[in-house]
Amino acid sequence: MSLEGYDPDPDPERVACLRGIAEEFQGRGFEAEMVGAILYRVSDLYDPDGETSPRDVYVNMRNVLITGERGTDPTEQFSGDLPEDVDDG
Repeated sequence: MSLEGYDPDPDPERVACLRGIAEEFQGRGFEAEMVGAILYRVSDLYDPDGETSPRDVYVNMRNVLITGERGTDPTEQFSGDLPEDVDDG
């Protein structure tokens, strides 16, 4: 999977919208918090002050889903090797 070439333009309104929706999922159960964590991480792509790449979002979202399957905290940060199927360009 290649994540090269996608660099969205900064969009503070989109950041605020996605993060607002993500906040609505807090405290609504495990699966809802997983969705909120994913939305928040996607919003980082559009943050004018952020340096998040689509690859970073992919790895983090994958981690959220894996930790969710294991029943651990969905907001936990990724701290490991990249999955083998991630092409880091």
